[in-house]
Amino acid sequence: MTVERAELLSPAGDMTCLRAAVENGADAVYFGLDCGFNARARAGNFSEAELDEAVKYLHLRGVRGYVTLNTLMFTSELPEFERIVRRLGLAGVDAVLVQDLGAARLIREICPQLALHASTQMTLTSAECIEEARGLGLERVVLPRELSIEEIRQVRAGTDMELEGFVHGALCVAYSGQCLT
Repeated sequence: MTVERAELLSPAGDMTCLRAAVENGADAVYFGLDCGFNARARAGNFSEAELDEAVKYLHLRGVRGYVTLNTLMFTSELPEFERIVRRLGLAGVDAVLVQDLGAARLIREICPQLALHASTQMTLTSAECIEEARGLGLERVVLPRELSIEEIRQVRAGTDMELEGFVHGALCVAYSGQCLT
């Protein structure tokens, strides 16, 4: 197995934060939209009108942009979710982070060119879970913050899926990313 350079990934809630992340060396930035569908609901989020500007700014600087659509979908939300997915595809985002298995399948059908990353909210804690999720077209898994270094090694030994890990904790009192449930 070859070890590649780590990607420095930063969250951003607005253009000021996005610019700061880029200026401080981020390889990629993730953010949510203020239309919902993301677990960053209590953080700052980008408006749909700012989406094109943000993606253009990132891409001109060789930085990738990932959008969080990492909440569970309800049937009544599907038409709006589909519209947002199409919008993300047109904007040229580099990947979408998802929690909902049905949302992953829907994104794959609507916009197959969009890369899918499993959000930490998907709670994939073993290589076996990751291999099952691979069938959804996932290209990367964000591991739960609670995994120890040894547990991450065990996961890595059982899968060749691209893995992402947090290098800082969160102030959540719930299991990784499950605080909104």
